[in-house]
Parts: sequence; C-alpha cells; structure tokens
Amino acid sequence: MLDLSQLSKYKENNRIEAKKAQGGLPHSIWETYSAFANTFGGYILLGVIENADKSFSSVQLASPEKLVSDFWNSVNNHSIVNVNILSDRNVQIVQSSGNRIVVIEVPRADRHDKPVYTGVDPFSGTYRRNGEGDYRCTKDEVRAMMRDQADISQDARVMDTMTIDCLDTDTIRRYRQRMDNLRPGHVWSELAVEDFLHRIGAMARDTDGKLRPTAAGLLMFGHEYEIVREFPHYFLDYQEHDRSATEDERWTDRIASSSGDWSGNICDFYFRVYNRIAQDIKVPFKLEGTDRIDDTPLHKALREALANALIHADYYDRRGLVIQKWPDKIRIANPGAFRINVQEALVGGVSDPRNESLIKMFNLINVGERAGSGLPSIRTVWQKQGWQEPEIVESFNPDRTMLLLPLAANKAAAKSGDKKWRQKTAESLILSQRSERTISFNIWTDTPEASSTQIADAIGLQVSRTKMYLAELVSDGAVVAEGSSRTRKYRLKS
Repeated sequence: MLDLSQLSKYKENNRIEAKKAQGGLPHSIWETYSAFANTFGGYILLGVIENADKSFSSVQLASPEKLVSDFWNSVNNHSIVNVNILSDRNVQIVQSSGNRIVVIEVPRADRHDKPVYTGVDPFSGTYRRNGEGDYRCTKDEVRAMMRDQADISQDARVMDTMTIDCLDTDTIRRYRQRMDNLRPGHVWSELAVEDFLHRIGAMARDTDGKLRPTAAGLLMFGHEYEIVREFPHYFLDYQEHDRSATEDERWTDRIASSSGDWSGNICDFYFRVYNRIAQDIKVPFKLEGTDRIDDTPLHKALREALANALIHADYYDRRGLVIQKWPDKIRIANPGAFRINVQEALVGGVSDPRNESLIKMFNLINVGERAGSGLPSIRTVWQKQGWQEPEIVESFNPDRTMLLLPLAANKAAAKSGDKKWRQKTAESLILSQRSERTISFNIWTDTPEASSTQIADAIGLQVSRTKMYLAELVSDGAVVAEGSSRTRKYRLKS
C-alpha cells in the first residue's frame, strides 16, 4: 500500500488524487477511478487535502467506515461505473497525523476490462490521466481500447472485398526466396502461391469459401494504396538525421510507405530500414572457424526492435509508425498502447501480441524471438555493449509506444574502473512510472551494493532525483538501504 511519508513522489508522477470527502463520497471519485484504471493506476485519498505548497494534510472524517461502505456499494453498481477491478486489499483505512483516512489503490486495468467508464455510455464516461489531471477520452481512444478487448488477433480479419491482386507479387517472391534459403526443403516450398499464403496466414477463406487476403496478408504483402483502404491511417516512415540536426529539424534521408516508388508494405519496409540501420552499426566481426560472422547479437537485437514495432502496432489507430535515426540514438514509435504492463514486458516471459499472424510470418524468415523475450533480449545486448539503457515511453491521445535505443556509452561503465560493474545484471527493477514514461535501471550481480551516486550515473539522472526513486524502492520492500546518509549503500532485498 501507499507510504504516507512519501506522498510527494506520487504527486510528481500524477498517480495520486486527494479528496477532502468530509461531506461524503465525492461524485468526482468515479472520473478519477476511470482515469487511473485506463492509464497507469494510482491512489485516491479520502480525508486528505493538498496545501498551497503542494504538501498533503489529513482532515477529520466523521465515519471512514461509512465512506468505505458507500464506495463498495457504488463501485459494484453498474449504473455508476461499468466494472469493479478492485479487491478488498485495494481499499484500507489508515492513520495519518492523528486522523483516519481512506486509501484506495486503483491498479491499471487489464485490457479485457478496458475501457473502465462512468455511467452507461463508454464514449462519454471514459477518462484517462495526464499531467493536468483527469480528461475525457476521445472516441478514437475508446475505440482503440475496445479493439484490444478481443482475444482474436487483429490481423486475422478476412478482407472479403479483396483478392490476391491486392498483394504485391514481387514482395511475395522475395519473401518465399528468403524462406527457401533459410528453410531448404520445407514442405510449403512447392505450394502454389495462394496455397502458400493460406498456410502462413496471409489468406483465408471467406464465408463463400473463397480465398481472400487477411489483414495480416494485406499489411505484409499488400500494395500501399490497397492497405489504406482498410487502414486509413496506415503510414510507415523512416528518417535519418545527421549529427548536427536537432529533433525538430528535417531529415537528411527518408523512406516513406506513401512515396509510390515501392510497394509500401511492412515486409519491404522492414528490410529496407534494417539494411539502412545495420550498415551504420560498427561492431567487430567474429570468426567461426575460417568464416567471418557479421551477424552479431547487436544486429539480432536491432531486427527484434524493428520487428516488434511492426508486429505490435495498432494500424487502425491515428498516426503512423515512425523510426528516426541519429548517430547516437534510434527512436522507434508505433501506434497502439501496451497490452500488458511495461514492467511485465521488461522482465519477459509474458506476451500479448496484437497481430499474431504477423509474428508467424516474420518467424518463418527468422525475424523475431519467442513470445515475451524481445525487450529483455534487447536490453541484455545493450548492457553488453556498455550503452545507456533502452527507454520505453507510453503515451495516450493518441495511443503510442516509443522505444528509445541510445547508441552512446553508459556513464557508469565509462567512469568505473571496476570491470565487474560492467558485467551482466542480476535483475531489472522498475524505478518509477510517470504519466508518459517508465524509467528502469539495473543492480549488478557482481556489485551487490551500490551508492546513490553510482546508480545515478548508471541511469543518467541527477543524484537527488535518484535518491527519491530509491526511497520508493525501499518503501516497496524491493531494495534495502544500509549505512548512514554519507556512506549509504543500496542492495536488492534477498
């Protein structure tokens, strides 16, 4: 539960809402409940006021027990809020400065429960949280959440008005050639084109038994002008910027799906973009016997990052998929929110793909790892390179996921003379969730204890801010602090 001594950090992250509630359960509580559930989660405090200096003070409540009873009666009333995502442990009465207050912990809702909304109309009663507070979601945001409710893969839909002529024959030919090279003698290699596409999920039978492109087949192999018939906002964009360019300056080179001089589908986009990125990545080659091996773990991680964005994108959503490359970083942004918690994705082992057929198609040509291993694999490679930690940013209105891949040295690794500090990590911890991003850092296996200064260098934050985040980890019981303020070290709780 919430550490009342650390309220300020929750306020900074905008994951706390204080309500005086001396007149009873406030009606605005349901907007906040909806907003927290549809964003990153948060805490609602009843019997608490925010002072002019942004600190919090408790007030006397006539009957906290009645507030709790009224809350449970209301949260289970479907005319007030559509779904109850809480359990008994999420609502508690606690002591604060001599007063009893009610603490309600609202978790991030599972995608099957979204949108969480007030009243009976999701398009008027769905809220999210940003830096300013609760805001009413647009219809596009609500529709995106509704799309993600379904257990059927988004790309499985049969395009019943399209034929194989909507697909690019050259893309299909190149794809089959790659698969033949990687999987010689495969049982599908001699199949006719339509039968092959049927086997890989690019075509399926409609209600009349005719083979039609699936959404996955259209995205993977289609002509761009056919793709936008089904996905009006479809757009793939790769931009290169030189070292002197600011983030707002124009690109020096570009690959865009709408240019008209190539197919515009995601298969061809993937290979065009990967080849451009890979040629600028300077890593030592290896020898296997007398053969030179140019395909390094870093190259595999780059393929994984690129494929992940294409596979997990919500192509019905607004704004397209944009990849920007500078000499010192790569930024990959795709439409669609995370379908699982970012923490789960970073740890690995959990996968909830939006487009399962696309995963199959990429896997057949050895692109993409097993489900749930993508982000951990990428982070491991970056650690071994001694580069700064990859960063994930999740934003809304419109829903968007961004992966930032720094191509610059980790400050701690560069400064430290201790080689052990640069060795593999034991565990990755989520340090803080902000309204628009998640920050993570590593505690290293061979350096079991680290100072706040060492950790600040490792994650590229100021020491003062790092100490605040470490206090959160200590409060949560994930990290142990030992020693006085000057000599304090932090270690993982055993």
